[in-house]
Amino acid sequence: MANKTFRIATAVCRIVLACTFIVSGFLKVIDPWGTSLKVNEYLSIYGVEFLRAGSMPFSIWLCGAELMMGCMLLCKVRIRLVSIFALVSIAFFTLLTFLSATWIPVEDCGCFGEALKLTPWQTFAKNLVLLPMAFVVWLRYRPDRIFAFKPVEVLLTLTFFCMSMYLGIYCYKHLPLIDFLPYKVGVDIYGAMHEAEQESDQAQTVLVCRNRRTGKLREFSLDDRQWQDETKWEWVETRTDDDFEGIQPLIGEFALRDASGDVTEEILTMPGTVYLICVTSFDRLSHGCEQRLAALVRRAEAEGALAVCLTPQPLDGNFSHAFDGGPAVRCCNIDASTMKTMLRADNGVVVLDDGVIRAKRNCRDIRP
Repeated sequence: MANKTFRIATAVCRIVLACTFIVSGFLKVIDPWGTSLKVNEYLSIYGVEFLRAGSMPFSIWLCGAELMMGCMLLCKVRIRLVSIFALVSIAFFTLLTFLSATWIPVEDCGCFGEALKLTPWQTFAKNLVLLPMAFVVWLRYRPDRIFAFKPVEVLLTLTFFCMSMYLGIYCYKHLPLIDFLPYKVGVDIYGAMHEAEQESDQAQTVLVCRNRRTGKLREFSLDDRQWQDETKWEWVETRTDDDFEGIQPLIGEFALRDASGDVTEEILTMPGTVYLICVTSFDRLSHGCEQRLAALVRRAEAEGALAVCLTPQPLDGNFSHAFDGGPAVRCCNIDASTMKTMLRADNGVVVLDDGVIRAKRNCRDIRP
């Protein structure tokens, strides 16, 4: 009876672990740019920025390995070996998220990509739940041989590996299969900016104070003047209740500038079609991408549409650029993180129709 209960508990733990790894790995591997940015954030915090050059391949491998591990757990492929990796990885990330919650200033650990935001403490709690599950699975399959591969297991392992890595490389070369960011197709950027501002204005500021006599916490609105009695109340923290907390900073900070100053409203409210050509660096722009962008500018002219180049690179007073000797196009500065949030690519285009995002393409997917 005890063995049967243990086997059932192990099966439940294995399935929960597998589903968690699959969901987490898939949500990150389809957005390797976002995962790379999160890896770079950790590298900066630990003072090892020199490793940034390898953040993208590492991100693809890490997320692909997580997805692969979940598939192998679910299908019981070399589960003895996989259970060791699962236990070690969860133990490592439990420690990492504890540091993030107590010492390292990280707002979101990125364990579910952009689809689901968890605070460091929430992520730490999740890992505390998963850690004993991983231990139970490892304990159950500990007697199995580690490197005794059957032909079908070799085939499945290679299949899961190729599938996971291909998915990450494909989304790196093109765009994420699913866009969880605020600048997705169908969004009116300018309208969302004003909606975010209104939500921010409506957000309620709450003062949390501790009663000096009883030690109990109490929340006060700014209009309530009782908290000013310092003999009775001790200030603890100020909190803003805002349902738009995750979106407002991304949409609300969207800004475009050229020689005349802020041109955000002018461009985003332009009627008709607007091609927002995004270029990270003109110096690193490939010849093939130059040719495709030049053809795009010519097509925009033929359509009577507006083509604008957005770049975080300093323009040094030169607010126009001709791609591959084609027609000169107007250039505007944009924040680098904002551009990467809008388009997960070094270079590409975001197409607006009456201010609404109609399409987004990596430069290699732009057709002449």
